Amino acid sequence: MIDLHDRHCLNHAEREAVARCPECKQFYCRECIAEHEDRVICASCLRKLRKARDDKKYSFASLTRAAAFCVSFATTWVVFYWIGKILLSIPVAFHDGTVWQTSFWNE
Repeated sequence: MIDLHDRHCLNHAEREAVARCPECKQFYCRECIAEHEDRVICASCLRKLRKARDDKKYSFASLTRAAAFCVSFATTWVVFYWIGKILLSIPVAFHDGTVWQTSFWNE
């Protein structure tokens, strides 16, 4: 069995390997690895993990945006509907200018 110090980096053949990626099982030098969530992982596997996580996040985000649009559209429709109902309930005398001539106290 070959020890770690006899291995060389997959990306830099002249450099000695210092770690093995647990995802792809390849050996890498210090420049090619990164610590992520308390483990050492290579840059290409880290990109794959982040892309998978971002894809999940964006798919849920689009669903959230669509739901927010539907709720805001329904709320706006209800508000304008009630404003229209209020405007329609105003008596015609108000527009003629005769509503000011009536006294509410004398009725």
